[in-house]
Amino acid sequence: MTQIAIGLYGAQQWFGGEFAPVGELARVAEEQGVDAISLTDHVVMGENLQNYPYGPFPAPLDFPWFEPLTVLAMLAGVTQRIRLSTGVLIAPLRPAVLLAKQLATLDVLSRGRVSIGLGVGWQKEEYDASGIPWEGRYTRLEEQIQVCRLLWSQAPADFSGSTVQFRRIHAWPRPQQPQGIPIWLGLAPSERNIERMARYADGWIPMEQDPQRLAPMIAALHAALRRHGRDPAQFTVRVVPRFVFSAGAPDLEATLAAVPDLVRAGATMIELFPSAFCRGADDFPAFCRRFAQIRGE
Repeated sequence: MTQIAIGLYGAQQWFGGEFAPVGELARVAEEQGVDAISLTDHVVMGENLQNYPYGPFPAPLDFPWFEPLTVLAMLAGVTQRIRLSTGVLIAPLRPAVLLAKQLATLDVLSRGRVSIGLGVGWQKEEYDASGIPWEGRYTRLEEQIQVCRLLWSQAPADFSGSTVQFRRIHAWPRPQQPQGIPIWLGLAPSERNIERMARYADGWIPMEQDPQRLAPMIAALHAALRRHGRDPAQFTVRVVPRFVFSAGAPDLEATLAAVPDLVRAGATMIELFPSAFCRGADDFPAFCRRFAQIRGE
């Protein structure tokens, strides 16, 4: 069955810019049967938005990017079932051992409900301001994933990589999920990235929204998974449908009409951003109920 996720990007606009009330939205989403909620990450923003690879950047420079792991910890405390995710956390901006600790802590606090989305971002200025080299960011990401899984399963632990080195360290707590935290990667579907995902990931968060273009990408990823002895049926693909507009505003029904084609292309989870479709928090419960219906259509 197709799962559904809600991205909380922009939800603070319903509360005069205050983000704390978004916790109530998480509770409502859970009550309505939504499978997962996610947050988007930027640590800082440089003024050069021209390098955004997916068209005009959708947010102004003064948009408040709340730190995702902090917010998810808050949401863990007001929910019981819904899974907690990101789309995506810019992992290389965090030290590997700290990232492992933060994610393990969040998983314990949520009683095993984290499925984390990781990526490398797109803006060099964000790396410069964080004191992290832009060059080698993919290697840094790979080593972060390896370090996380090592520290979630072994102590003492040794690691010798090009960006991380340590010997006989102990990291506790460990995630509550026995197999560790599922890691989904938000990477472009190049041959190298498909290989990365087949080796290191439990899921993919693509930017592609066209089912006809997405299908061969997912097929190539499934083939890579099989080459690594992995079952594609256990691999999540979380897709945001392209917004369809009517009378100058996003049309929910027209947008949902693309879901069957996305599922046939290989999507296993569909994500929507209610801030695009709801006039305010009062519309949110009905939005969730309608969204949940796609699982039976």
